[in-house]
Amino acid sequence: MKFDIVTIFPRMVEAALAEGVVGRGVARGILDVRVHDLRDHTTDRHRTVDDMPYGGGPGMVMKPEPLARAVDAIRAQRGAPDVVILLSPQGRKFTQGEAARMSTIPHLVLLCGRYEGMDERVRTMVATDEVSIGDYVLSGGELPALVLVDAISRLVPGVVGDSRSVEQDSFSRGLLDYPHYTRPSEFAGERVPDVLLSGHHEEVRRWRRMTALRRTLSRRPELLNMAALDDEERQMLEEIRKEQEGER
Repeated sequence: MKFDIVTIFPRMVEAALAEGVVGRGVARGILDVRVHDLRDHTTDRHRTVDDMPYGGGPGMVMKPEPLARAVDAIRAQRGAPDVVILLSPQGRKFTQGEAARMSTIPHLVLLCGRYEGMDERVRTMVATDEVSIGDYVLSGGELPALVLVDAISRLVPGVVGDSRSVEQDSFSRGLLDYPHYTRPSEFAGERVPDVLLSGHHEEVRRWRRMTALRRTLSRRPELLNMAALDDEERQMLEEIRKEQEGER
């Protein structure tokens, strides 16, 4: 799978990509991730990528020409991308479902904005998609780009060594994850739940399902409206709700 990231801060992005899951995926040859300096696609001696906004106002706006040239260069060097994503707070919200969908797309280009934003013609003429990672403002698109690459890469077969860890991640089935524990069995007076020390695999499995449901109902109940629950989980959820009603 190919990712191409266009940014004015390539070193910021390259440092993060060299580590962890993505770095291992690249080392194994499963991921092909390239970072492109937007300033390499300017034509003036100052390597200008921004200009004052028409109509006045604070800040600067990223020019359309360098971004269009950068995507054209990627197309010539790396083949035509399937999707060109503009990272923007105005885009469609990125979710685990979106990560799963994008993990099947062979070639993604990610455009990282800065300043007050990009010329609108980048959205209409260069990008094919617009994505936001949440309802807040960051200084630029580099961190969102890294979020997308990490979340998508985890779902590409072979990138994460044990596929079960991906299947059990929070949001993979619309639920929050169950609690995790490791040694020591007691820390600062708090013990690991006895069921996890019992060696009884079926009880452990049921406890994990039940606690994932409890946690989701308590912290993010809206997720349950879209969660892919099986018959056992639906029954467990009904039991939890009855318990809570009895406690009121």
